[in-house]
Amino acid sequence: MREAREVFGVGLDTINRWVQMFKRTGELKGKVPFRPFKKLDPEKLETYVEEHPDAYLGEIGEAFGRNESAVRKAFQRLRITRKKKLKGSVSKGRNK
Repeated sequence: MREAREVFGVGLDTINRWVQMFKRTGELKGKVPFRPFKKLDPEKLETYVEEHPDAYLGEIGEAFGRNESAVRKAFQRLRITRKKKLKGSVSKGRNK
């Protein structure tokens, strides 16, 4: 095992995992990467935000079949910043 560590430049724990995997499966194939999120179409997302400026991230996610964090990441990637409008009246100054 010492030779394998030196050849592959990995730790003993990694070698042990490889040995166990080979004993279980008879091969040393790597796992397929897990990719749960699909990309959001940037043009459709920007259009949706323009048409629905007060929509919450969750609502936008539902419209695109994605979750809130996927929408947030897409906003960051596209550099979309939003500030929701305050409902009700906004005071213009303080009354003393």
